[in-house]
Amino acid sequence: MSRAGGDAVGRDRGSEVSRSIVVERPRHHRLVYGAVPEPGEGEVLVRVAAAGICRSDREVYDGRRDAGYVHYPVVPGHEWSGTVAAVGAGVDPALVGRKTVAEGFRACRECERCRAGETSLCTSGYAETGFTEPGGFADHLTVPAALLHLLPDHADLRAAALLEPAAVVAAAVRAGRPRPGERIAVVGAGTLGLLALQLLAATEPAELVVVDPRSGRRAQALRCDASAVCTPEQATQRNGCFDLVVETAGAHSTAASSCLLARRGGRVVLTGMFPSDADGIDPVHLSLSQLEIRSIFGAPSSAWSYAVRAFGRGLLDPAPLITHEFPLEGFAEAISLVGDGDPATGKVLLRP
Repeated sequence: MSRAGGDAVGRDRGSEVSRSIVVERPRHHRLVYGAVPEPGEGEVLVRVAAAGICRSDREVYDGRRDAGYVHYPVVPGHEWSGTVAAVGAGVDPALVGRKTVAEGFRACRECERCRAGETSLCTSGYAETGFTEPGGFADHLTVPAALLHLLPDHADLRAAALLEPAAVVAAAVRAGRPRPGERIAVVGAGTLGLLALQLLAATEPAELVVVDPRSGRRAQALRCDASAVCTPEQATQRNGCFDLVVETAGAHSTAASSCLLARRGGRVVLTGMFPSDADGIDPVHLSLSQLEIRSIFGAPSSAWSYAVRAFGRGLLDPAPLITHEFPLEGFAEAISLVGDGDPATGKVLLRP
């Protein structure tokens, strides 16, 4: 039973100091030392084990994220894993000590979309860990217990930090409805693309082709179960060939080119975050080809469950995607690597 009055259940943290990276405004950050946060009613305190840095975090740091989707000052970090250190009032104390990840969207779970299971489309307003709420670039963070997805005791927390992008990919795979024996293309071999490969390979496709301009990323895709790889220029020779195309790059031309790769009556799932001046999709081609197109923004609770189950069963192994690890004090160097165009840079982690 939880203690009354909102006191946290867990070991005494009175003498502990908790550090966090605070981005006060674009291009300005500090490593802040403070008291360990206390979980409120319905919340847990998590001791962060690892936190991934993605292009969205770089956008926050550079000031390129839409103002409606970030609140400065902010502790970034929406990709993280850790261990429950304490619980607030109304939360089961048995959670203390459990390895976990958690959904980022702070969905209301009461609106029409949430009640339909589409928590990433919550209509009550945008709130997300690491963008409008304190995130995982810290020793500790607090999150609503309802958002937790518990991990097996043997889970590798370093790899588990990538379960947030894996959940996005899981949403894309579920939307694409792959069937055994289909021809599937994945456009982009970044973090999302390589995670998509692993989940799609488990559906037993007849062909699983990756399109990426970078030779190093194409080589890594072959190690992640791609049956073949090609450059974007080479891919044009396969236009109209694929039952399912999963776009993960978010580049200027990849939404349009992904639609060209799909066969008539095929399916296209767009997961990339595109620039505002990205090439548009040809409406004539769309009409004549009778394509089914879905887009993904974040991941609903069901996709998180899918990704966590796949991770627990060994169908999803994000660890090989990690190339760099830094302590919190190395944040400046770590963030500079993300989006710098170096094909040797994969997933960058902070390890508090």
